[in-house]
Amino acid sequence: MRAGPVAILKPMSFPKIELHVHLEGAIPPATLLEIARRNDLPLPVDTVEGVQGLYEFTDFKKFVEVWILTTNCLRTATDFRQIVVDYAGVAASHGAVYLEAIFSPGERAQRGVAWEDLYEGYTDGIVEAQERHGVIVRLTPDLYRGMPVDLAEDVARWSVRYADRGIVGLGLGGNEQAGPAGPYAKAFDLAREGGLAIVPHAGESAGAESVREILTLAPHRLRHGIRAVEDAGVLAEIVDRGLVLDVCPTSNVRTRSVSSLAEHPLPALVAAGVPCTVNTDDPAMFNTDLAQEHRVAADLGLGARDAYLAGVAGAACDDVTRALLRSKISDIG
Repeated sequence: MRAGPVAILKPMSFPKIELHVHLEGAIPPATLLEIARRNDLPLPVDTVEGVQGLYEFTDFKKFVEVWILTTNCLRTATDFRQIVVDYAGVAASHGAVYLEAIFSPGERAQRGVAWEDLYEGYTDGIVEAQERHGVIVRLTPDLYRGMPVDLAEDVARWSVRYADRGIVGLGLGGNEQAGPAGPYAKAFDLAREGGLAIVPHAGESAGAESVREILTLAPHRLRHGIRAVEDAGVLAEIVDRGLVLDVCPTSNVRTRSVSSLAEHPLPALVAAGVPCTVNTDDPAMFNTDLAQEHRVAADLGLGARDAYLAGVAGAACDDVTRALLRSKISDIG
């Protein structure tokens, strides 16, 4: 049974935690074109309207193809720093106080970008983001399914190397149909040994069996995970473990992982007692923002306070930061 609507607060009237946003998918079309021009790596379109046209996805596979096509223009430490700072400013305008942002270093490294440029650019960006916008940003680099195992392990090692600069987790993204998560167990072990949380995607473009496999890797949190509702046993295990899910309602509809918002599994997850956060995923690509996602989530039965509490519980931050985030709960009506 679908939960009833929750009272909606004004976007700036309560603090928000966002644990699932891909920085490469948060670049406004005009900025994306600017970066492509300055790096002399033109996109197949040269107008904002053209970029927006690329963002009409027929399925998840098409989304991944466009994501790769458009993000290949990112090349320099300046690019990486800029997209962190820019998105932090946007998120702050919608009340964000803490972000765990995702970037995908493997694809860039495969195209010749130096590891140092990647990690220095992103970690410098989180310092500037807090100075300029007052938002705490932490980073969780993503592997992708189908990535060569040795490259995945390189990503894990570089991520651990920057753990004292704001890298707090290691994820796994990409099309779940592209291959299993098992081959990346060693990369996750390297990350875990280096103090990083394991925060993979699962249960988005594939069903509950994908979630079941990921659970064998002892994740700290699940990104998406919404299709766990298709298997009562998997759903019960998530509840028993107290795993937080990063829920991205508009994204799920835009990638055709869910047919419509009316059919979104979020009400069933809430009813089952699964702690869920509210997130944009790739906001520029999906034409959404954090305030809009909270309005959607409220209509689906997830209120601001419960979403924030899930964010505090699921964040891969240090104890001092978690205590700071917990102190802001009273600001939510």
